[in-house]
Amino acid sequence: MILKVYTSFLLLFLVNSVWTRTVRQVYDDLDPGHWSHYTSECPQECFCPPSFPNALYCDNKGLKEIPPIPARIWYLYLQNNQIETISEKPFANATHLRWINLNKNKITNSGIENGVLSKLKRLLYLFLEDNELEEVPAPLPVGLEQLRLARNKISKIPEGVFSHLENLTMLDLHQNSLLDSALQSDTFQGLNNLMQLNIAKNSLKKMPLSIPANTLQLFLDNNSIEVIPENYFSAIPKVTFLRLNYNKLSDDGIPPNGFNVSSILDLQLSHNQLTKIPPINAHLEHLHLDHNKIKSVNGTQMCPVSIALEEDYGYYGNIPRLRYLRLDGNEIQPPIPLDIMICFRLLQAVVI
Repeated sequence: MILKVYTSFLLLFLVNSVWTRTVRQVYDDLDPGHWSHYTSECPQECFCPPSFPNALYCDNKGLKEIPPIPARIWYLYLQNNQIETISEKPFANATHLRWINLNKNKITNSGIENGVLSKLKRLLYLFLEDNELEEVPAPLPVGLEQLRLARNKISKIPEGVFSHLENLTMLDLHQNSLLDSALQSDTFQGLNNLMQLNIAKNSLKKMPLSIPANTLQLFLDNNSIEVIPENYFSAIPKVTFLRLNYNKLSDDGIPPNGFNVSSILDLQLSHNQLTKIPPINAHLEHLHLDHNKIKSVNGTQMCPVSIALEEDYGYYGNIPRLRYLRLDGNEIQPPIPLDIMICFRLLQAVVI
């Protein structure tokens, strides 16, 4: 299961970052004579690769509005323009769209025509990063799988905006203006298949309410969170990657076994106000505690299982799986305590 999770996110990264770039490089070298078949319906401001007829590249063209989209298009690239509005007219024939990239434009909520997005029935990926949105746009296509809204001015999430997005696996809201009041107990209701939720770089002081139960990755870096509620992670039993770097967590703000959660494999608590290492689970593999106020490390106390039992059962026992430990930026003096190495036999790197 763990291997499948890592593989899924690796494939997602490769698809997003490599595939598109490779396609552009190939089609830029094609004989212009082959393009004649598409020139009649290809917007003159855009590029229509003849061997990739489902894609339309209108990025970096200085466009102020969206051109008419041909019916054959599945993948639409409009990033890095000056577009302010999304109206229904350009999409009149674009009934097969799967992917729209509108990052780095000047789109506001008032510039989005009512219902225009929800009419794109087959849309799976919607990128609206680096625009001027003040709230999550609504309504959205019910089949959406990824929604990226990073680096806007979003301070409001309309009630029920996610309630019908059962296929959504990624929701990125990082670097906006969200307060605790924007995240109600039913805000994420309906996101039954969400895997990644990114609310980093907002203005949260509390852990968000009612995170979808299937969430694997929860990113809350660069907020002002001070307290982890008791049994908070029991409601998200599959959480695997947890990032809480650059918050205001202290020892008093963490319950005795707040992070002793068997599902968590990667725990990041860098740049907080901790003076001691919180209890961890034997399944944890990566622990980031750099740039806190920790003065010493006691491996026997830190060890999630009895060192004596480890000696008795060796590799056949429930030995801790920690492989990476980062403690630099604290007040700890080397060398690394021997009992750390005795407990965590799988350690491959310790930064101190």
